[in-house]
Amino acid sequence: MFKPKVPTMPQPTSLITSPTVVEPTAMIQHTPQSPVPLAAPIAAARPTVQLTPGAVVALVGGGAAVVLVVGAVLVSMLLAVAITGASVAICALVIRSLIASADPHR
Repeated sequence: MFKPKVPTMPQPTSLITSPTVVEPTAMIQHTPQSPVPLAAPIAAARPTVQLTPGAVVALVGGGAAVVLVVGAVLVSMLLAVAITGASVAICALVIRSLIASADPHR
């Protein structure tokens, strides 16, 4: 049950042919002819975006709201890290003081 089974290589079922050798042929030089003028590219018909003054005000207001929300989140995270660091430092000072006052004969 726990012995690994090694897969066996299946035998080919069809006739095996040897690879064919392709020999290079001689290159034929073509004489240059007059260039064919290319047609001017046609611009694709796609709708253009038109911003009305109301849409511009909405975009600016939305962008300002996003910046304010992201800024508030980042500032609150920074404040949380600062408060956590200060509380850990105060705890370390209190513990050091308790340890130092418990054993005065050192």
